[in-house]
Amino acid sequence: MSDESQNQTGRAFFGRRKGKPLRERQARNLDKLLPELAVDPASQAPADIRNLFLTPVKRVRLEIGFGGGEHLFHRLVEDPFTGFIGIEPFVNSMAKMLGRVDQAIPGNLRLYDDDAVDVLDWLPDASIDQIDLLYPDPWPKKKHWKRRFVSKANLDRFYRVLKPGGLFCFASDIDSYVNWTLLHCKQHGGFEWQAETAADWLTPYDNWPSTRYEAKARREGRGSAYLTFVRR
Repeated sequence: MSDESQNQTGRAFFGRRKGKPLRERQARNLDKLLPELAVDPASQAPADIRNLFLTPVKRVRLEIGFGGGEHLFHRLVEDPFTGFIGIEPFVNSMAKMLGRVDQAIPGNLRLYDDDAVDVLDWLPDASIDQIDLLYPDPWPKKKHWKRRFVSKANLDRFYRVLKPGGLFCFASDIDSYVNWTLLHCKQHGGFEWQAETAADWLTPYDNWPSTRYEAKARREGRGSAYLTFVRR
């Protein structure tokens, strides 16, 4: 049985869910602030997902696995008329993100602290303008490739929830995962890679805030790829 066929559902295989003990403020934010911002995939999704947010938004963007929240927070401030749904199951990373917004909760933010598949299956068809999957866990050992989030099952989900012409943006410093993603998107057929020259996928996205994962990759001598696909 192939690695891919062993994960037909596309559900995540998490590593650690929690790291070092949380500080008092972090624990309080998780208890009090996260419920105010959390989406509930057990509820009925609004017909227009833009109504999920407290302030008027023109488009909706989903970031899967936002880590410490550097990129997500940057985009929130940069684009207040886009609604952002951020997903991060690692408790300490969620606590960091909440610490960035606890003094002034953005009206264009919603969060989820478990498997992204829950949200993807909850969202209405053609409701999302952009999906960001930035430096996801590469599961570098071949025997673990089945755990990678990019899979046929999840590309099917992306295709369903993205609007025609919507974007799927993927960044990684692991060559095997970059190649894996290119191959899977090509095989899927619903996504068109936008690169025409090498510079198109070696150049960071516009107004890109470098993340700690990217900084670590550079210290270790690895470059990054920034892939953009359009949903046909």
